[in-house]
Amino acid sequence: MEFGVVLQTNPPAWRTVGLAKQAEEHGFDYVWTFDSHLLWQEPYVIYSAILAETRRVIVGPMVTNPATRDWTVTASVFATLNEMYGNRTVVGMGRGDSAVRVLNGKPCTLKEVRDATHVIRELGNCRPVEVNGATLQFPWARTSSLEVWIAAYGPMALKAAGEAGDGFILQLGDVDVAKWMIDQVRTAASDAGRDPDALTFCVAAPAYVGEDTPESWEHMRGQTRWFGGMVGNHIADIVEKYGESADFPQVLTDYIRGRTGYDYNTHGKADNDHVDFVPDEIVDRFCVLGTPEQHVAKLEELKAIGVDQFAVYLQHDNKEETLRVYGESIMPHLRDHLVAKA
Repeated sequence: MEFGVVLQTNPPAWRTVGLAKQAEEHGFDYVWTFDSHLLWQEPYVIYSAILAETRRVIVGPMVTNPATRDWTVTASVFATLNEMYGNRTVVGMGRGDSAVRVLNGKPCTLKEVRDATHVIRELGNCRPVEVNGATLQFPWARTSSLEVWIAAYGPMALKAAGEAGDGFILQLGDVDVAKWMIDQVRTAASDAGRDPDALTFCVAAPAYVGEDTPESWEHMRGQTRWFGGMVGNHIADIVEKYGESADFPQVLTDYIRGRTGYDYNTHGKADNDHVDFVPDEIVDRFCVLGTPEQHVAKLEELKAIGVDQFAVYLQHDNKEETLRVYGESIMPHLRDHLVAKA
């Protein structure tokens, strides 16, 4: 299993770069960021600084969308970064949440997600592509290699991830739900004539390491309850489209019944005040909390159902310590072990 960390690009930018450097020092493989240009600083500028200050980690958005950025510009950014720093970027693609809703817009259609994925991937891999009736190609790109992973929850989005994505991003740490969704993506890939094993399956969720005491659990849940609110935005869209009786994990539709609204000014923050509807059970299921041993146990379950990468949402008050404990006490248990002499 590989590991990533998901950062918000809060000012100052050097703080984000510093956390990315620490993540690499502790053995993380990926550094992701939110991509919501009004709520936080512009991540694509910061990627260049991260890549210049690190040597190995792969960087990218979790996730961008086809609406707020021209597809060819997005492809140009990542192809340029790859040409500058080696192939160390990846694009997470979704329909759009905070980035479009803050602008009073709506999430993109899945056709737009599919089309944008195709255009960005072809250009980012130095290949020609048809756009608006013209054949386009970067004449300066020689070595860039780029994957586009699709983030999804709903049935049709999961189908798109399997049919069009190089990988699947699930922003949810529940083992049962993850298994159901991974199975949907794998089936869609197989039905489309693709090799499901060629896709990368990434699960992202907040992780907080603490003691197994009531006081510690109360604090860990308080620092990560925001995540249930964020996931609730997407589930509410799915329920609105398909209804509560759709073929969809019931645990997701049940918990949002108490949802009354959402303030994007506190999006992804531990002090989000619109998440009282998220019960402790959902926090525990969606996130990875507890002692290092409890983290290892849950991550082993995720690995067993086919998760290739676990990405830690690092939006809480224990960032540096989480990186350290993961690097020293958790990730080594999930890595493939080699011996010098057998």
